[in-house]
Amino acid sequence: MSEPQDAAARRAVPPVICYPNDTLPQPDMALYAAARAGAVKAGEVRIDPRDAAAFRVEAGQFFRISSIEGPQVGDLNLWNAGDLTERFYSGKTRALHGTHLARGERMWSSLPSLRPMATITADTLGWYGIDRFGGSVHDVIGTRCDPYTGNLLAGGQYHHCCHSNLTRALADETGLPLHEAESHVHDVLNVFMCTGFTRDTGQYFMKASPVRPGDYLEFFAEIDLLGALSACPGGDCSAQHSSDAASCHPLLVEVFAPAPGALEGWHSPALNGYDRSHGREI
Repeated sequence: MSEPQDAAARRAVPPVICYPNDTLPQPDMALYAAARAGAVKAGEVRIDPRDAAAFRVEAGQFFRISSIEGPQVGDLNLWNAGDLTERFYSGKTRALHGTHLARGERMWSSLPSLRPMATITADTLGWYGIDRFGGSVHDVIGTRCDPYTGNLLAGGQYHHCCHSNLTRALADETGLPLHEAESHVHDVLNVFMCTGFTRDTGQYFMKASPVRPGDYLEFFAEIDLLGALSACPGGDCSAQHSSDAASCHPLLVEVFAPAPGALEGWHSPALNGYDRSHGREI
């Protein structure tokens, strides 16, 4: 089909930001930094290669995800520790902050709660920016590698993709049957993963992560959290995932507790204020 005569004019229409975020409640980064300065380590969990593990963080604590032995990306799920139906909402987080998260930005929870779950307080890869391919780190555009897509595209039964890893980790932590745990696994924050969209076809791409041992991404827990992290079978995602072909390494999750009184005046964010009437009288 030929282009219309005004095709160039239509393409030239400037974009409009869907969700201007200048009215979002802003985290008190100075308060968080002061609280973190006096925090002490309260626990740690090691994530084995091509596997996942769960961890818990109390509201007002910090948690750090670190590369410890070699370049490795991780897939992160977060839930309200007291209510698994409130979980990380990657789509709305993407709409509010963009395709990749950075220091000072937040992981938002699912509807109807829609409130901050965790705030990024430190990122040693903050220098990376956006490269010439349009790639950046810590994306909320990828869904997680899963055995269903793997079967669809290549056949076979691969069990150590991130979806399955997270399912096992949640089931082990909560005692839920595997099929019930799976229903709570959701789209992830791709920690350390370097991704973007191709300009010609618009396809989601990955490339070798710039992460190195000693790099970390750190968060402040805005509510009581249950987390699960998978050390992706793609390793640094320079070649492929959903297989055992890539070189993989462990990840480390550490939890830090501030000193008593360090967060004076802070409180967990309230549930979203919408009245849920949806236009009907209640």
